[in-house]
Amino acid sequence: MNGFSVSDYDLYLFHEGTHYQSYKIFGAHIVEQNGQAGVRFTLWAPNAGSVRVVGDFNNWQGDSHEMVKLDNSGIWSLFVPGLREGDLYKYQIITYQGEVFLKSDAYAFFSERRPGTASRVASLHGYHWQDACWYKHKNSRSIYKCPMNIYEVHLGSWRCGLPETGENVYESDQNDRSLSYRDLAQQLVDYVYEMGYTHIELLPVSEHPYDGSWGYQATGYFSVTSRYGNPHDFMYFVDCCHQKGLGVILDWVPAHFCKDDCGLRRYDGSALYENENSLRGENVQWGTANFDFSKNEVWSFLISNAYFWFDVYHIDGLRVDAVAYILYLDYCKQPGQWLPNKYNGPENLEAIEFMKKLNLVIFENFPEALMIAEEATHWPMVTYPTYLGGLGYNYKWNMGWMNDILDYMKSDPLYRKDKHSLLTFSLMYAFSENYVLPLSHDEVVHGKKSLINKMPGDYWQKFANLRLLYAYMMAHPGKKLLFMGGEFGQFIEWSYKESLDWHLLVYEMHGKLHSYVKDLNHIYLDERCLWEEDGNWNGFSWIDPHDSERSIITFIRRASNEEDFIIVVCNFTPVVRDSYLIGVPQAGVYQEVFNSDNEKYGGSGQKNNRLIFADEFPYHGLPHSMRITIPPLAVVYLKRIKTKQSCTGRGKNAQGMCRDALSGREGQSFGDFN
Repeated sequence: MNGFSVSDYDLYLFHEGTHYQSYKIFGAHIVEQNGQAGVRFTLWAPNAGSVRVVGDFNNWQGDSHEMVKLDNSGIWSLFVPGLREGDLYKYQIITYQGEVFLKSDAYAFFSERRPGTASRVASLHGYHWQDACWYKHKNSRSIYKCPMNIYEVHLGSWRCGLPETGENVYESDQNDRSLSYRDLAQQLVDYVYEMGYTHIELLPVSEHPYDGSWGYQATGYFSVTSRYGNPHDFMYFVDCCHQKGLGVILDWVPAHFCKDDCGLRRYDGSALYENENSLRGENVQWGTANFDFSKNEVWSFLISNAYFWFDVYHIDGLRVDAVAYILYLDYCKQPGQWLPNKYNGPENLEAIEFMKKLNLVIFENFPEALMIAEEATHWPMVTYPTYLGGLGYNYKWNMGWMNDILDYMKSDPLYRKDKHSLLTFSLMYAFSENYVLPLSHDEVVHGKKSLINKMPGDYWQKFANLRLLYAYMMAHPGKKLLFMGGEFGQFIEWSYKESLDWHLLVYEMHGKLHSYVKDLNHIYLDERCLWEEDGNWNGFSWIDPHDSERSIITFIRRASNEEDFIIVVCNFTPVVRDSYLIGVPQAGVYQEVFNSDNEKYGGSGQKNNRLIFADEFPYHGLPHSMRITIPPLAVVYLKRIKTKQSCTGRGKNAQGMCRDALSGREGQSFGDFN
C-alpha cells in the first residue's frame, strides 16, 4: 500500500453514511510511502483547528507531527516514517478556541492495557486461518433449521489461575491470573465443545477502561481488549472455535459509549459522535453518551464496526445490546428528560433506519450471519425482513419468556397453580418472531441471585427445580442461551472480579447437575424435533396446557418429518403422579428417553422403566392415550419406538459437520485489507 490512499470516493461514501469498510482508511495503518516504511494515521475531526500525532516515538510532543486536513472534509491524515507495530500513540486535538484534547484513536486496532489509555499500532494481517471447512459447512445450511445452544461467557472470570502450560498468562495479567485468548482457545473451547453447546457468546471484547462495565462501555470499538492478548491471539481463539465446530457471537453496543476523556465523547471539542442536545445525547441511567444516528458519519462508523468483526475476526454473529434504548427516545426516561421526534412521538426515527440499513449490509455480505436483538419491548417485526417493514434482525431475545418463567420458578410449588398462565402465555406469541430463550448474565447479578438460589425449597428441591427449568427450556420452541456457571449450579451471584466456583464440582449435587446439563445438551443436539421446526406451529402442539391444579403441562415437539416427535411432560410440583393419563398422536410403543429425576442426576429415581403401550382410547383430542409415571419437580421426554431408526448423532446434526472433514480442513486466509 503506498501513499495516503484516501480517495475522494472514500470521503464521499464516508460522509454519505455508506462507507461500510471505513476501517480500511481510518486509524493507524502500517504502510510504505516513497520507499519508506511507516504508519499512516487518518481520523475524522471536522471541528478541530489542528491535530497532532503524539506517542512514545516523539516523547508525546507533537510539534513535528502535525496532521494535514484533506480539503474541507474534516478528515486529517499524516504519514510518519519509521514507526512500527507496538508503538503507542494518541491524537492531540486543538480546537479553534485553543482547547486541547488528548484522544485515543476511534479506529484503533489495538490499545494499551488498562489503566493506560493510549492506542497501539497493530497489524491485522498475517494470520493464517484454518477454518475453511467451517465456512464451507456453515454456508451450506440454514441456521433456522439447525440447533443453537449458546454458552454465554465473560472471558475474564470464566476461569482464573495459572494456565496448564504455565506460559500463556498474558504478561500484564500476572496479578489477577486471567487466562489469555490462547489459553481460552484450548480450555474454554474444549470445555464448551464437550458440554454439547453449539455457540460461544462473549460479553463485549471491544476495549473498555473499566472492568466493572463488563465491556458494555467501550472506548475502542475496533480494538479487541488487550486484557487477554493481542489481535492475532483473538483470531486464534475464534479459529479454534471454528475448528471445533463452534460459532462465535459477540455482544455489540451501538446504543451508547463511555464518557471517559480519552474516548469518543466530544472527540474534537464538539459533540461529534453524540448529539449536542443533552436530552438526546446523554444516557442518564448509565452515565454514558448516546450515539447520534442523525449523522451519516456515525452510520459509517458503526456499520463499518459491525462489518469489521465479521470480516477481520471471522465472528459468526452479533448480539446487539440495548436495542430498546436505540428504538425509543423516552426509554427509561422521565418526563422532561427526552425530546420527541418530528411527529411528536417517542420513536427514534433515524435510529430505526440505521438498524434496517445495518442488517441489510451485514446480510448482503455475510448471508449466514446471526444478528440477534436484545429487545425487551413490544416493538413489532424485529426479526422480519426490512422489505416487509421489519427491523431486519434474524433473532431476538425472548425477554417475556425469561421474565415469566423465572417469576414462576421462584414461586413456592404450592402456589404455582395460581400462576399457571406464566407457563402457557409464551405460546401465544412464540412464533411471532425468531426467538432465543435467554438465561443470561443479567439474571444473576445486582441482587437477583444465582439461578440455583432463585429456586424455592430445600437443598434437594433447589436442584430438582433447576433441572426442571433447564429441561423445560430445552423443549420449549426457540434457540437456547445459558450464562456460564449455570451449568453446575453456581450458588453466589456472578462477579466479574472472580473466577467461577469450579471447586463446587467436587460436591455431589453440583457434579451431578453438571453431568445432567451435558447430557441434556447432547439430547438436544441429537433430537431434530427439538430444533428443526423452532419457528412455526409445525414443530409444536399442545397435548394439555390446562392442568393448572396439578401444575402439569404436556406438549409435542416435531421435526419436519412428522413421524419424528417427542412428547414432553413437565411436573412443577414435588408430588409424584402415578398412572397419569395423556393423549398421544399415534398408536404403538413408547419409551422414556430422558428423565430429569434420574438418580444419576441427583433425582429421586421415579422413572418409566418399561415400554409404554398406547391404547385406542382417545384423550386430549388425540386418537390414542397412555398412562405414565410423572416424577416430582421433573421433566420426562417420551418417544415412539420405530421399526427402523436412523442415526442422528452429534457429528452431523449438532454442529452439522463431520469431524473427519474438520480434521482434513484446508488453510485459508481471510480479512486481507489489500
